[in-house]
Amino acid sequence: MRKRNESVTVEHERAAAAPLDKGCSLRHSLRLAATAADTGMKRPLGRRYGLWFRLRKLIIWLLGVYIAIPFLVKLCPAIQAKLVFLNFVRVPYFIDLKRPQDQGLNHTCNYYLQPEEDVTIGVWHTVPAALWKNARGKDQLWFEDALGSSHPVILYLHGNAGTRGGDHRVELYKVLSSLGYHVVTFDYRGWGDSIGSPSERGMTYDALHVFDWIKARSGDNPVYIWGHSLGTGVATNLVRRLCERETPPDALILESPFTNIREEARSHPFSIYRYFPGFDWFFLDPITTSGIKFANDENVKYISCSLLILHAEDDPVVPFHLGKKLYNIAATSRSFRDYKVQFVPFHTDLGYRHKYIYRSPELPRILR
Repeated sequence: MRKRNESVTVEHERAAAAPLDKGCSLRHSLRLAATAADTGMKRPLGRRYGLWFRLRKLIIWLLGVYIAIPFLVKLCPAIQAKLVFLNFVRVPYFIDLKRPQDQGLNHTCNYYLQPEEDVTIGVWHTVPAALWKNARGKDQLWFEDALGSSHPVILYLHGNAGTRGGDHRVELYKVLSSLGYHVVTFDYRGWGDSIGSPSERGMTYDALHVFDWIKARSGDNPVYIWGHSLGTGVATNLVRRLCERETPPDALILESPFTNIREEARSHPFSIYRYFPGFDWFFLDPITTSGIKFANDENVKYISCSLLILHAEDDPVVPFHLGKKLYNIAATSRSFRDYKVQFVPFHTDLGYRHKYIYRSPELPRILR
């Protein structure tokens, strides 16, 4: 009887314990599920937080660089000078400037002249279309003598960056050659394969040396000076000096000109610091400190020869209004009272922008 009661008691205790075990298991399972859910939510939140932290760190770093650059330029004016000249940008790459024929200029000769000691500049001379056949296989002496033929000469002064072999420059040489002009162009000291350190004074002296070299060989043939972009600053510097010594060129052509380098830098659409506090002090004063002015607006007041200004309305590098402003200064200058001053705009729809005016079918008529 006692055994039976003990048996019943044990069975009763097991029956009572069974639901308790199931309840504990259920609670344990729910706790594990809740923990897994919390872990799953924490992972995306952790990822988002890590991404935001890295993004914020990058923004702070970029902001620090942006603020540091003006102080760096102010402390090292040579940096700003390099940004003006961009002579270290050689485009197109991998071309041999000794071989202009590789650029389709089969009627062109490559020279090297020495304006000063330790300075050597590379020069290209393209003859007029009428002399193309005769020019094949000829040496430098023949090309120099050809300058004395009855054809006008254009001394072309290119802008910053690139070399005398730049694509748009080569296309202009071809157009001018087809119109019957000798075209003489060169790389300033420090550009292309020319030896020397760039400076406004040095660039102007190089241009003066090449002009005198041309005049010594061209006889009474007209000589015109064509400057493009930064080359307009060199061109007006040169022509002002020529007028002061009473040997002016027959005409001056300015393509995409500015008034002076400070106004050009201030108006340049690519300048991300135009609205930076103290922009003039940080960026423009170092340019002046480096001896760079290219004061076209001042130079035209001392120039006495015919002037032609060409400018595209959609020019993204030198704003159109600067070319128009320069024309207004020249047109009212007393130095031009006996000479023709002309401004030719090219409508935005033509798409000539900064360096494609050579494509204009009106160019031959304009030059005539």
